[in-house]
Amino acid sequence: MERSEPSDNTDTTSRASVDSQEETDAYDNMFQAIENEEYDQTIGLRGGRYTTYRTGAWQGRLKRMHEIFSVVRKYDIMHGMTPVTLRRMLEELGPTFVKAGQILSMRSEILPEPFCQELSKLQANVIPMDRETVLSSLRAEYAIPIEDLFDAIDDVPLGSASIAQVHRARLITGEDVAIKIQRPHVQETMAQDIDIMRRLARYADRFFPDTQVLDLGSVIEELWHSFREETDFLVEARNLAEFRRDNANIRYVGCPKPYLKLCTLHVVVMDYIEGIPISHTAQLIAEGYDLNEIGTKLVDNYTQQMLDSGFFHADPHPGNLIIKGGKIYFIDLGMMGRLSSTDRAALRDMVTAVALRDSADLKDGLLEFAVSGADEVDHAQLLSSLDEIIEKFGNADLKDFDMGAFVNALFTMARRCGIELPSNVTMLARSLVTLEGTVNDFLSDTSIIQIIRTHIRTQGSLGDLTKQEAKTYAQELERASHGLLQAAGDAGLASKMLTRGQLRMILDLSGTKSPIADLSHAADRLTMGIVAAGLFIGSSIIYYARIQPVIFGIPIIGFVGFFIALFLGLWIVFNIIKEHKRDHHS
Repeated sequence: MERSEPSDNTDTTSRASVDSQEETDAYDNMFQAIENEEYDQTIGLRGGRYTTYRTGAWQGRLKRMHEIFSVVRKYDIMHGMTPVTLRRMLEELGPTFVKAGQILSMRSEILPEPFCQELSKLQANVIPMDRETVLSSLRAEYAIPIEDLFDAIDDVPLGSASIAQVHRARLITGEDVAIKIQRPHVQETMAQDIDIMRRLARYADRFFPDTQVLDLGSVIEELWHSFREETDFLVEARNLAEFRRDNANIRYVGCPKPYLKLCTLHVVVMDYIEGIPISHTAQLIAEGYDLNEIGTKLVDNYTQQMLDSGFFHADPHPGNLIIKGGKIYFIDLGMMGRLSSTDRAALRDMVTAVALRDSADLKDGLLEFAVSGADEVDHAQLLSSLDEIIEKFGNADLKDFDMGAFVNALFTMARRCGIELPSNVTMLARSLVTLEGTVNDFLSDTSIIQIIRTHIRTQGSLGDLTKQEAKTYAQELERASHGLLQAAGDAGLASKMLTRGQLRMILDLSGTKSPIADLSHAADRLTMGIVAAGLFIGSSIIYYARIQPVIFGIPIIGFVGFFIALFLGLWIVFNIIKEHKRDHHS
């Protein structure tokens, strides 16, 4: 009876089963390590470790970790994820992970652009708080009854998100306001999730060494910073007040006025803005608004936020922009970005470089932003890459300039060249892409880069421009002075090392793979040439001395010297010709 061989399908199934088992074991090992670490960190009542002590908080964390691992296994992250599956997984993991994904969507230097675009669609699926929860949360914030502050509070929320819920209300003094109320225990829940994220990121590399795992360290720390700011509603209240001050002299831009005396760590009370959402273009046209004027003024003001005040709205999507009484209102100022004066100067230079198609100035501006990698960057390769970007995007008219594609190409190139950009710059870049999408239907014959360039050229008076140039020259002079002092210090150090015999020189000659070998070979040929010349001169002296015996009328010693000198000379000539031909063909 013939023996049947196992089929290919059996092998495949077996391998898949092994892979699945290995993956499960890796997850279990990582989970056990995290659990053991938590026990190692417990304390005893008498100062020693007490491993049997468990708290309700730890049990809740353990349950949450089980939930996270179940979702992660469901989406099979070990074998690769598409942008859509990554978004769905983060949505299923809950509000904290949704927030992490939203931050990742603005970090195109970390994730490829298709993932960033998909993660920008993330929405937290949350259940609105009921009226009783809203009222009890408000009562917990004030020392006096809320009836003495608010005359009425709407039952139906204006909006409900993962961190807070917004209700329309009326103050006892008659003002129409919006109340933003933080969800109960959201800080504890998100802090727990972020702590779990830190542990997962730390242990992922240990248990999945052969797997490409995204380094989430910087994203988690940025999430923690964002979480602390967004759950401190006094920060948003101060943002509203600062934004109003910065735009006080601009008649066509505004934001809700905060009632600072009523704002707390968990509640923001501000003016209620009832207007037309900027996305309702048909209604705007029906009300007599000029879409091109709205788009132009919006971009011009956003340029003022970036380049003049350095305090900009980090999420200018249509849901955060309302038109009322001829003014553009920015709402939801929980996420704001800041740029230092140095960053703003570098940004101006980069915008001008893009407009003038100057890759050298674009390189200098990009390196001004770099957090790390600027010292080790290959400037020739960087300049060549920027030339390609300028060639690709610079040939189109400015009104057709694609900001999103340009930013993506620039960040991809920076990542490839090892240049790390700060989070506020990547936040600004993604904000500009968002803004471009917002005004896409408003600007028919221009682009946002053209408006930004016009703003830079026309900003301030001649005196302001002169002061700015003087300040720039002073900064450059200061940098040059520091550079000269640094060079003098380096020269002094090199001199000391040279006298002590501690100086090493690394020589890199372009066009050769082994400079030391080439130098050694050249030295060998020079030595042989000197020897041949010496033999020729010595043999000539012997010839005139007529030393016996002779051959062909030449003393034997001189004859041998001439022969060896001729041989060495011919060898050197043939060797040079041979290497010349080899280099020419290669």
